[in-house]
Amino acid sequence: MNKKQFNLLACAALFCACQSAQKQTTITGTLTGVESDTLIVSHCPLTDLNHRTMQKDTILLQQGKFTLSLANDSTPTVAYLQPLASGELATSIATIVAFPSETVQVNGSADPYDYTLTGNEFHAAWQTVKDQCQPYMIQLDSIANVLTTKQKAGVAQDSIYYIYQNVYSPVLGKMQEVKRDYIRQHPDDDLSVYLIIGLQNDAKELLPLIGEKAKSGVMAPVYQAMYNAQQEKEAREEARKNMVEGVVAPDFTLKDLQGKDLTLSSLRGKYVVLDFWGSWCGWCIKGIPDMKKYYEKYKDRMEILGVDCRDTEEKWRATVEKYELPWLHVYNTDEADITVKYGIQGYPTKIVIDPEGKVAKIVIGEDPAFYEYLDELFK
Repeated sequence: MNKKQFNLLACAALFCACQSAQKQTTITGTLTGVESDTLIVSHCPLTDLNHRTMQKDTILLQQGKFTLSLANDSTPTVAYLQPLASGELATSIATIVAFPSETVQVNGSADPYDYTLTGNEFHAAWQTVKDQCQPYMIQLDSIANVLTTKQKAGVAQDSIYYIYQNVYSPVLGKMQEVKRDYIRQHPDDDLSVYLIIGLQNDAKELLPLIGEKAKSGVMAPVYQAMYNAQQEKEAREEARKNMVEGVVAPDFTLKDLQGKDLTLSSLRGKYVVLDFWGSWCGWCIKGIPDMKKYYEKYKDRMEILGVDCRDTEEKWRATVEKYELPWLHVYNTDEADITVKYGIQGYPTKIVIDPEGKVAKIVIGEDPAFYEYLDELFK
């Protein structure tokens, strides 16, 4: 092998090594007063606004100290620390935003309000805002405990709702105003982008305030994710206005359990119930016995098409198998996301489509009105 060939091979090997080497996010810290030697760290990219890709790592606390390294090339990571004691997870004691190729140091205790983050300018700014929000967070936790106690005691929902509206909500509003003020005063800060995640109802107003520095910096993918989410929200709201009885249901094609294309319009000629659901949705699961009962009752006159949302394909398939759901099923993907076309805002949502393909009834939530409607329809 001549020298030129050797140099080319060496450069190629170096290039491959550089390509395979990933940047890392490192979280390290010291926690005192934690009655456990096991720490669960739940983490996902900060761009995953709904935490659908959340992963968990189990690490040992050694004399209260820990270190965790996560492969991360380009996107900030959000992580939550929870001690594991007697097989059960305790309340999260710290929320951490960590950046690629950087280390963030956590110092705290079992008290979820008693921790500090040391890293870069983002963490210094966040510590200031966190300190300002802490009195409100303590009040909110106290009120939430009262509401939970009353709910368990069977206190009337009207009474609980009154406390929520007149006690909890005003405190929450004050804390959110602290964050809004920071965003208005520091539009070029990376922290301002992060704070909008917790103020999603105000995203339409706040996102345009973010300066070019923050938009194009390390938080750029997070800003873009929130911008896309806001656009989707507005499209969903517009679709919801147009989704009324009598309109033609938007057609779509999704994969069924056999991996084959299933098109809604192929079911024309009988009534079709679109059931937007997910394995994570408690009310969806609670409604399964009634859904199976009514499917058996009217399956000769209607078809149910379950549209699984916000699940992994594995969880979707496992849940259909576990509960032995006998009707048709398709898997909704983020790419297709027909929930936007249908303006879906709550789960479960059941949309009855008549034999001509027009919307006949929309029922949000697990509501007896849906089954009453079927009985009236098919009597």
